[in-house]
Amino acid sequence: MNPLPMPRSTGWLNKVPEVTLAFWIIKIMSTTVGETGADFLAVNAGWGQGVTRSVMAALLAAALFAQLRTRRYTPWIYWLTVVLVSVVGTQITDLLTDGLGVSLYVSTSVFAIALAAIFLVWYRVERTLSIHDIVTRRRELFYWAAILCTFALGTAAGDLATEALGLGFSFGALAFGALIGVTYAVWRMGGNAVLTFWIAYILTRPFGAALGDLLTQAKSYGGLGMGAMWTSALFLSVIVMLVAIAQVGMNNSRSAQVAE
Repeated sequence: MNPLPMPRSTGWLNKVPEVTLAFWIIKIMSTTVGETGADFLAVNAGWGQGVTRSVMAALLAAALFAQLRTRRYTPWIYWLTVVLVSVVGTQITDLLTDGLGVSLYVSTSVFAIALAAIFLVWYRVERTLSIHDIVTRRRELFYWAAILCTFALGTAAGDLATEALGLGFSFGALAFGALIGVTYAVWRMGGNAVLTFWIAYILTRPFGAALGDLLTQAKSYGGLGMGAMWTSALFLSVIVMLVAIAQVGMNNSRSAQVAE
């Protein structure tokens, strides 16, 4: 096997977090917030789809700019960017489906092809898709392009399964949760770590979206009736708590290194 080429030294440390249980909890909750938060701002807050899209796109651009300027993983910047990518990814799919009338079959296929193209170019240029080696600007740009596409694809695939194919919110959440479980089992049995990571990352989007719909939709539509506002507030609170713990831990670690 040919060794991976070493990236040109930039003085960066890896720009993404370790893949831990907390990582997946925040990731799944951020996908749910992307679903419920977009609905809350557009409908409950009365912003409308156009204003919500514009504001969220501007916030994402600002967060991504801050993320790209850092030279190491900074929890609050990274996860703020992920939450905003989740919202914008949801809105891209909603715009195509509800605004432009694009079939969910078409949008799911297009996003899948786009993601495959991103991975192909990324691998051909960098010879790795591992998130443990995001240590150059180019790799980070590939990474965030893939992340945005996974959210858009996951939203389209989730809507396709729960709405167009009639699985419903409960069965949709169970189905995607089961697929995540299978992916985890494959990884535990020695499956390719990079491949299983990206499969799980994609699947958490429709799982989180189905979970969000299950919690927020009225009982008459098969949901639990919690509403977008309370669901978004609850999940955001947990995200903020976990990110704060990660940020404090990282700050303490850096302080200890400086003291040494």
